[in-house]
Amino acid sequence: MNLLGIDFEDWYHPELIRKHHNIKNKNPIIIGGIDKIIDWLRKNDTYATFFMVGELLTIKPELLDKILGQGHEIAFHTMHHTRLDAGGFKEKFQDELKEFDRLTSGKSKGFRAPTFSLNRNTVWAIDALLENNYQYDSSVVPAKSKMYGIEFADTKPYKISSRSIDKNDPDAKLIEYPLLTTKLLGKKLPAGGGFYLRFLPLKTTEKAISSYNKQNVPATLYIHSWELVPELMPKVPLPITDNFITYHNLKDAPRRMSQILQKFDFTSFARYGTA
Repeated sequence: MNLLGIDFEDWYHPELIRKHHNIKNKNPIIIGGIDKIIDWLRKNDTYATFFMVGELLTIKPELLDKILGQGHEIAFHTMHHTRLDAGGFKEKFQDELKEFDRLTSGKSKGFRAPTFSLNRNTVWAIDALLENNYQYDSSVVPAKSKMYGIEFADTKPYKISSRSIDKNDPDAKLIEYPLLTTKLLGKKLPAGGGFYLRFLPLKTTEKAISSYNKQNVPATLYIHSWELVPELMPKVPLPITDNFITYHNLKDAPRRMSQILQKFDFTSFARYGTA
């Protein structure tokens, strides 16, 4: 069994859009695709964990019932899709955790840092998660990329602490579910979703999942909400490289992930933990 997360955010949340645009009039569009996303999961006979940007629940509170009512899981992705290493965010994180707890009636037990920004400089977040009764994290990518990654981190689930972010800490209580990686031309690459789902040959991703499963290790994959409803994602002007990362093969993302779900068994983090 493997793990599927949906990073539920709106069109103005991705880092490469925020990097170039100071969007003041935020008009959420992607949240309108929630019914299509849930129907897509039903058609693929799959449960998922929705790593939710909290402010979207304040805009559309019924998102919570739509997600939980279909047997899926809600988890935290910060209130405004803020990187953990953003200036002054450490002081705000506790308040955001409590606000999300209020919005979800204590249903959230999992966390994913925006842009996988949990690293050796932001390990303080682990202690904050534990103080708020969180049970797991899924923010570590065991491969180095331009934007994120802890190259030599464990690839199988392990216990994580502020003392040990990349290797198992037997005394720790928080479980880390690292994202899928693969090797291409001798180089270790992220393969868990997002741009890499759209860029890598699908057979490469499938081979990586098979390799993990042969070792009895769950493959952890993710897809953004806006990749599941690409027709709702506005085309924002970006520099060439950032445009490529954000929009390359976007319309094909649902088909690619559907093919993976039809070939391998996936479930939510909560259901995996009780299996």
